Amino acid sequence: MDYISKDPEILSYIEKKIINKKMNTIKKNLINIKTSSTLAINETSEKLQKQGKEIFKFGLGQSPFPVPSSLVNELKKRAHEKNYLNVSGLLELRKQIAKYHTKKNKNKYHLDNVIIGPGSKELIFQTQLVLDGDLLLPRPSWVSYEPQAKILQKKIHWINANAESNWHITAKELDSICKKNKNKKKLLILNSPNNPSGTIHNDLKSIAKVAKKNNVIILSDEIYSELNFSGKYESISHYYPSGTIISSGISKWCGAGGWRLGALIFPKELAYVKNILRNIVSETFTSVSTPIQFAAIKAYSEDHSKYLFSSRLILETIGNYIFRELTEFGIKCQKPQGGFYMLCDFSDIIKNNKKILNSKMLCEKLLRETGFAMLPASDFGINEKFLISRIAFVDFDGKKALHYSQDKKNLSYHFLQNVCPNIINGIEKLKKWLEEINN
Repeated sequence: MDYISKDPEILSYIEKKIINKKMNTIKKNLINIKTSSTLAINETSEKLQKQGKEIFKFGLGQSPFPVPSSLVNELKKRAHEKNYLNVSGLLELRKQIAKYHTKKNKNKYHLDNVIIGPGSKELIFQTQLVLDGDLLLPRPSWVSYEPQAKILQKKIHWINANAESNWHITAKELDSICKKNKNKKKLLILNSPNNPSGTIHNDLKSIAKVAKKNNVIILSDEIYSELNFSGKYESISHYYPSGTIISSGISKWCGAGGWRLGALIFPKELAYVKNILRNIVSETFTSVSTPIQFAAIKAYSEDHSKYLFSSRLILETIGNYIFRELTEFGIKCQKPQGGFYMLCDFSDIIKNNKKILNSKMLCEKLLRETGFAMLPASDFGINEKFLISRIAFVDFDGKKALHYSQDKKNLSYHFLQNVCPNIINGIEKLKKWLEEINN
């Protein structure tokens, strides 16, 4: 045995056998599930920073803005609240959310058809768990929709989108998928403004018409809806309220990602789905943090229009700057219309480079050599052979940015220089690296 332990080849063989034996205890459909790429890039960036490396964080889509002070103060006041709450959530919070979405989504919602959860991600997973049938997914779409479906062993039907369609599916493509799967129950997840593209769906009315005709239930992920640069709240529920479940929360527009509070809002026609989902969550997460639920009431009951106006103005200014810089350099980008993302196609810039054969290689090499962190579009469903990446433009001091933009209707390059140096320096670093690898 001493001899075997000193032989690296034999030791490696034994270790693999032991690992394989252990892995036999894991469900096969879960073995290849990886850490969410958006969270992984953040952890990698933090690790590299601790090693003393300069990192430009264009990877994780985390709001840089501070949580509104009224919410923070309420959370402090409610720190003593310790009892379990109703499984569906705090009554007053559900009341305010129902009122909020009744106005925004132009349909009457009742507080009994609202469920509060530990972030919209968990609630989207629970919805997929409860609803039988196949999942229809736009390509590209957020990184977690597909893995959640795989965990649940759901069949996934991808619906292709591209830059010409503003990275959103068309009614024609949706109808085609539905016709090919006539007798199957179907759930479609829509997200607009979209992650990863930062674009708005231009024809929700037509999508609603096709979905209604084919009895498709829609889960409308509206986590970025308040960050639509136009200031409008656009939703598929405006055209198909009876078949749309709304997923919402305070992670993005309220800057409270770490608070982990999301909500599902059901129309009365889908109350039966809510009832089953409520039973399931009672056996999983029980209820969301009590102090945070009390504090979140302020998010839905107070006027945050100034905070939101400044947030949109800042993000649009930064998004427009990056779009202009990169497109002038020759990179194909889709101009963002909401949120804090954009898709960038490097195919015309990086040609015949044997060290960069796909989008993942592009992002890994860029991070390693420059400290610029972004995600390959392959993480969002796009074929990795296309050198497309997602950039999240959030590497700036949100508190300082809000203070600077207060009472302003537009922001100049001076704002970017003073408040967003990492944005400017990161983009310059990216362009310089592209010039070097092409020489």
